[in-house]
Amino acid sequence: MHPALFYLPGERLSLPELGAARLDGVVFEVGEGFMPADTVEGADARATSLRDLIPAHLAACGPTAAWIHGAGDAPPQIHHVRRAGPTRGRVGFSPRVVYHERRAAPEELLSIGGIEVTTPLATAEDLLFAATKAGGDEESWLRALVLLSPELVDALRPMLAATVRRPGRRRAVQMISELATLRTS
Repeated sequence: MHPALFYLPGERLSLPELGAARLDGVVFEVGEGFMPADTVEGADARATSLRDLIPAHLAACGPTAAWIHGAGDAPPQIHHVRRAGPTRGRVGFSPRVVYHERRAAPEELLSIGGIEVTTPLATAEDLLFAATKAGGDEESWLRALVLLSPELVDALRPMLAATVRRPGRRRAVQMISELATLRTS
């Protein structure tokens, strides 16, 4: 996506100017920014909207990555990131971002819109095990991602079979069975 087609508040136009343009129907809101009304919102636009929130040494994961891949209409309220490089960087850049220490392997990453994002399979795995814990909306993000890419259910099964000891594994196996029935109905 060409950067001229994306407006972040404060770069070329202020937030009040972008708000007025939105009210006039000239632009629409995408994540943290705005796009012209006659353009198509895709994964690159969603990722571009988060480039100021996600530094270069981190990758979008969990609900944030699911939203970038096309699950859901609105971005999550709290964004999730994890390490993308071998070294730990400084963290504490925004209260709207949750940092996960586990490093993403290079094969689990895609570059979309200038930021690193976990692949749909790695995102589904993150969401699956996060959903086994009480609280949070990871299960709804996982369902939205599976509805978008039903083949993820079959791709998650070998990973679960290879995972013998991990907290939440039993609940994860149960959730995969539920998602498989959701996919066929």
